[in-house]
Amino acid sequence: MNRNPNSFGNARRNRRSQYNGNIAVIFDNSALDAKPYSLTGQETPKSSYNHLRSTGAFGGPLKIPKLISGEKTFFFINYQLTLNHNANVLSGLVPTQAQRDGIIPGVGTVPVSPQAQALLNLYPLPNFSGGSRYNYQIPVVGLGNQGNFNTRISHTINAKNQVSGNFSWQHSHNTNPNLFGFVDTTTNTGINTGLQWTYHFTTTLISNLRYNFSRSAGQSTPFFSNTQNISHLAGIQGNDQAPTFWGPPSLSFSNGISGLSDGNFSLNHNTTNQVGENLIWIHGKHNFTFGGDFRKLDFNQLSQQNPRGSFHFTGEFTGNDFADFLMGLPATSSIAYGNADKYYRTSWLDTFINDDWRINSSFSLLAGIRWDFQKPVNELYNRLVNLNIGPSFTTASPVCATSAASGCTSSSQAGYPDSLVRPNYHEFQPRVGIAWRPFPKHSTVVRSGFGVYYNTSVYQSLASQMAQQEPLSLSVTQSNPLSNPYTLANAFLVPAITATPQTYAIDPNFHIGYVYYWQASIQQNISSSMILTANYQGNKGSHQIQEFLPNTFPAGAPVSPFPSGYVYITSNGNSSYNAASIQFTRRARNGLSWNATYIFSKAIDDAQALGGRASVGSTYAQDWLDLTAERSVSSFNRTHTLSGNMQYSTGQGTRGGTLLNGWKGALIKDWTFATTVTLGSGLPETPIILNRVATGTGITGTVRADYIGGSLSPVLPGYGFNTAAFTTPASGQWGDAGRNIITGPIQFNLNASAGRVFRLGERRNLDIRLDSTNVLNHVTFTSWNTVLGNAQFGLPNSANAMRTVQLTLRFRF
Repeated sequence: MNRNPNSFGNARRNRRSQYNGNIAVIFDNSALDAKPYSLTGQETPKSSYNHLRSTGAFGGPLKIPKLISGEKTFFFINYQLTLNHNANVLSGLVPTQAQRDGIIPGVGTVPVSPQAQALLNLYPLPNFSGGSRYNYQIPVVGLGNQGNFNTRISHTINAKNQVSGNFSWQHSHNTNPNLFGFVDTTTNTGINTGLQWTYHFTTTLISNLRYNFSRSAGQSTPFFSNTQNISHLAGIQGNDQAPTFWGPPSLSFSNGISGLSDGNFSLNHNTTNQVGENLIWIHGKHNFTFGGDFRKLDFNQLSQQNPRGSFHFTGEFTGNDFADFLMGLPATSSIAYGNADKYYRTSWLDTFINDDWRINSSFSLLAGIRWDFQKPVNELYNRLVNLNIGPSFTTASPVCATSAASGCTSSSQAGYPDSLVRPNYHEFQPRVGIAWRPFPKHSTVVRSGFGVYYNTSVYQSLASQMAQQEPLSLSVTQSNPLSNPYTLANAFLVPAITATPQTYAIDPNFHIGYVYYWQASIQQNISSSMILTANYQGNKGSHQIQEFLPNTFPAGAPVSPFPSGYVYITSNGNSSYNAASIQFTRRARNGLSWNATYIFSKAIDDAQALGGRASVGSTYAQDWLDLTAERSVSSFNRTHTLSGNMQYSTGQGTRGGTLLNGWKGALIKDWTFATTVTLGSGLPETPIILNRVATGTGITGTVRADYIGGSLSPVLPGYGFNTAAFTTPASGQWGDAGRNIITGPIQFNLNASAGRVFRLGERRNLDIRLDSTNVLNHVTFTSWNTVLGNAQFGLPNSANAMRTVQLTLRFRF
């Protein structure tokens, strides 16, 4: 019998608290950071800014007198607040006063149209001279504020029943200034909550039933929204006049003048409801997991693709792009607005079964299969439009998800579902993996795996393209005829004669892309604290997205008699990826640990949007009759990557002491120093010309330059490649430079940190940590300008962030 009940466990006097938490402040100030890099070489004043992030967390048993005892209920709360001012330096080439007056070298004096004059007023004057590449540079500071709140609670009903729930809230507010002083704002708010019930049927059969709800709201507000109707004041007619979409049209120039642009207004409310079940069954050496999920997704949007319109100038009329602008004669124009409110609906179903089979102490097998089904996205009121394409692209007529639109075939008549894309029910994804120790008395471990994975998020982007097309919306992209040209004033009032009004057509038999993935590795201890790992992985992708422009031919070639001016999206692309890596790891010993990894990889594809560097509706094949010419090194492929990290800690023993005593030991103990380094080869890039694609389309940027031979290594200082190796294609010919023929800038980054733990008692610590990114303040560029004829051709587009220093204070209790 225990005669002293206060002497054991949590009942003892002076027992440790069951609650724990931490409070932290992370601070960064412009005084500690290096100046942003200047592409022009001009000295620009350094902006003042602060970065502040504070966090707090607290958790333990939940006790409510006479209601909850705290023995079976536990909670956790976390809050994070971020207040950032983000500094940058923006550079560009803006019109000089002489150019504004219509004086153009090589052309003479040209008249300035009223529309051009109004848009010119939005351009700043140069603030330095002496160069034809850049003449304007300013520092800007944007805001990036965010708050996050998260909480979890769990309760044990009895030995067989446990329930848990979570709730999170997030809010962010950002401002983004651009070269012209336009400041756009973006706000986002989201909540996510879920419940889970765990029930133990037996000790070997466990059920996890869950429900999750999430909702997000986001709004992007451009600078001129609801304040100034720039297009109307400039005398540009035919674009959207709704106050929320006010602002200037977009302007782009082929020879390097900075394009005029501002964001578009958008308002999004997205909701997801999800219910799912997982069952775990332990049977002998088998651990089975099987279950499934059902999700219902609503995407409600108020947005337009291109409500104010856009103009591109190439010098088609005078031989100089800026002279054409002053005269109000664009080479191409594009606009898409109407049907602004859209209510997308879709659902998702998946089921799976996995078996983790521990065959013996040396061999494990993991096998399973998963099936997914995503319903192609519908619009609540059936406001989607596709094109019904005839054999060999000889005809193109609109198909609507509803029969209410005049001049549009209904989806039922055309044999299409309301989504205008047929569903795919065959997303079976088998997976298998092994772990094998071939020599029981040695440390060698062999791991290998194979699986099939589908791209499960493509339908939303396809529906967005079909939601803003004729006849439900105004959607036209067209080139400007030389014989009877339109102007900035009336471009959006002139119907497209040689172009199909719809801008996108999607293969109704579009297939979801998938990859076969495989991997194998060997791990071996090579000393008491060293591990060597050799790894190979590869994949082969099928049904990747391809986008091309039917019935278009090089400038100077015969004009096609068939419909053109639209983008066709299909899923006939393919890809391959192979990578080999070797890794050395030193486990922590005497306070020191490190890791070094080298990766050699090669990725190839003929799908321009693969890898995340481009999106659906933004990149197109050059020659629609020769899609194999698009096959090249993938835009995301980094051939060589070397990375490493190292950490050294002076802490020793259970209480963090050192081998030194006295004041020296107290000074040196509990320090941790760490560093990471990454070195990688550049990403591939493509040399293009911004001339319009001929045969009725107003699309630019898909025609590649001609490669005239020679080394691509840079000849002139400051350039990324040999610009003299490229020229404009001959009339009637496509450019023969390969896609992604140029190698982008080498990437290098070295980060370092130092931290100290101050122990204030058995359970209270104060952590101080100093982190520095790009500690050497080394300049690395993001990409080269690859637009032939541009004033910055061959020069860097921008630079990565320079050195920053961040201080963290964290109190744990």
